[in-house]
Amino acid sequence: MSTRTFRIMVRGVFDGLTEEQHTELLARAGEHDILSAAFTPEGHLSYDLTARAAFTFRYLDSGEAEEDILEATERAETAAAAWLTERGYGYRNLRSQAEDLSQAALGKRRRREAAARTT
Repeated sequence: MSTRTFRIMVRGVFDGLTEEQHTELLARAGEHDILSAAFTPEGHLSYDLTARAAFTFRYLDSGEAEEDILEATERAETAAAAWLTERGYGYRNLRSQAEDLSQAALGKRRRREAAARTT
């Protein structure tokens, strides 16, 4: 059985931030810029508080079976909620979207590469 790679995005909205929390997040915004967003096992947070109070965590996980994506999604949601709670950041509307990369459509270049390997 091969290992499947899952990409999970957990989205939400900051809620009820104090002025101090808002200032702290703005000061660290460079670390959480959308342009440096990446899917990582520990999760990468991105946001732009100058535009809106929304945030996204990106997680990379794996499993052996297709249904393992459900557990991976639950782990990602739990990790995101824990990160926010540990720092005292209020949030709402937490929701997730997960993708099994073994099921992802291949782009034109990857289709050509796959075809070249089979011929």
